[in-house]
Amino acid sequence: MKITVLGSGTSQGVPVIACDCDVCKSNDPLDKRLRSSIMIESEGTTIVVDAGPDFRQQLLREKVKKVDAILITHCHKDHIAGLDDVRSFNYLFKKAMRVYAAKRDQLRIKEEFSYAFTDDKYPGVPDFDLINLDEHAFQIDHILIQPIKVRHMHLSVYGFRIGDFAYITDVNFIPEESMQLLRGVKILIIDALRKYKHPSHFTLDEAIEVAKQLGSEQTFFTHISHLMGKSCDINPVLPEGMSLAWDGLQIEI
Repeated sequence: MKITVLGSGTSQGVPVIACDCDVCKSNDPLDKRLRSSIMIESEGTTIVVDAGPDFRQQLLREKVKKVDAILITHCHKDHIAGLDDVRSFNYLFKKAMRVYAAKRDQLRIKEEFSYAFTDDKYPGVPDFDLINLDEHAFQIDHILIQPIKVRHMHLSVYGFRIGDFAYITDVNFIPEESMQLLRGVKILIIDALRKYKHPSHFTLDEAIEVAKQLGSEQTFFTHISHLMGKSCDINPVLPEGMSLAWDGLQIEI
């Protein structure tokens, strides 16, 4: 199984529009961050987690030719805004795109992309097959996926565990029952927005502590703000086996 980080940035991305901070002016490609998303590839099946406003750009960069399904962590705009671009795959494969989302998030998708759900559709609109996502494990082709419920301030958000890999974004609290589902994971990608407190995201120190509790062998931090600092300054002081994620990072499991 191969994991590709399509984007590792927070909702504004990095650089931020009109910002002249050192991070936003950095020439280091590790400091250029599109909105958070990953791609999972295994034995011919391709799954993308979240389709934010950079979805098209991310798939073009990685030369993606096929997506079998999309998992939605939650319905904030930076995680669903790019769903319209499944049209390319609708056209190529002559079928709807499977989109796994909680019932609440399905309603938001239907609101945001109402033109795709009318009885009298305009030609060429995206075609979605919305599939209910809850706490129960499910399979996409041969891939077994365990949803992990976490809190993003007042909002329930889903992370996902697939074998020895877990992806948890947009989180500031993980219930104990979800921690139990995560224990034993070897590769962890987890939210770490910045170094100081935020009401709905883990800080870097909070994410480090969760990774230590889970005992993951390798941890990458994602959903990163320009307020985190430069990668070249942060990575050297992180605990062994931990690093900021970067766009284009590939992990073989």
